Amino acid sequence: LRHHPSLPNSRHIPMFFRNLSLFRFPESTSKSLKNLEKQLDSRRLRACGPLELATRGFVSPYGRDGDELLHQTGAFSLVAIGTEERLLPGVVVAEELADRIARRGEKEARRVGARERKRLKEEVISELLPRAFIRPSRLCAYLDTADGWFVIDSASRKAAEDAVGELRTSLGRFPATPMAAEESPRALMTDWLIGGKLPDGLALGEECELRDPAQAGAVVRCRRQDLESDEVREHLKSGKQAFQLGLVFDDRMSFVLGEDLVVRKLKFLDVVLDDLGEDTAASARAELEAGFALMTLELRNLLGHLETWFGLPRPRDRD
Repeated sequence: LRHHPSLPNSRHIPMFFRNLSLFRFPESTSKSLKNLEKQLDSRRLRACGPLELATRGFVSPYGRDGDELLHQTGAFSLVAIGTEERLLPGVVVAEELADRIARRGEKEARRVGARERKRLKEEVISELLPRAFIRPSRLCAYLDTADGWFVIDSASRKAAEDAVGELRTSLGRFPATPMAAEESPRALMTDWLIGGKLPDGLALGEECELRDPAQAGAVVRCRRQDLESDEVREHLKSGKQAFQLGLVFDDRMSFVLGEDLVVRKLKFLDVVLDDLGEDTAASARAELEAGFALMTLELRNLLGHLETWFGLPRPRDRD
């Protein structure tokens, strides 16, 4: 059993993704992405209006100073989805609503009915919304038109599906589908732990989540743990299965792989980061471009292996 006893150091480069939610699209979709930046412009992020809870749209991957909505390196296209959300805590609305209901009841000596409560609540929200703070956020993703991957820097299923939906709205059609493995990820990762035979280039990390597959079964989370230890083996013998497993790929990156095939806690190790060199620090734009080129090439190798290990074929074009 190959175990990585101590992971090499890593440092965070702003461009490098920390999580990977994976979708795939057919070859015909790649051909429709030739005018992608123009198509994205129709969904450029606009400011959140005074009575809007949130707005979403595409922003420049280069940040506030950039205007272009796309950065492209070969087959890889980087996009960024921005959100402006007004922060109006429910407790604030509830407190103001309760105060108005109490005043109305005292003034008119009657009980405020459900319909009137609803109207008062709408009044409270419409009055408080324009004064609420706006919280901006940004989510990056990239498309690989050569191999048909849409890769989103998030472990949240909702955030990933929202990103797919935003791109679908811009394009009119974007038949990207989440991963549907031919090999059960949970069964395969459990076999890797029990049998000790990992694919070439893959080693165990120091983290796992083991669960009893029965409903409401026991859950064991191990961190900074030797996954070859007797403690881990005893849990496996009792029937627990690997729902998440820490792995190291080619001594170049470490991550935690889930049964949902979401890659979490992705870190590129020093052997990769040293390839960036020191001249990329000359500007934020240069660092982004160099980091994106390096990251996508490394991830192309990883995703190709995930495809092989778990059986993740690219969707076929529909006749």
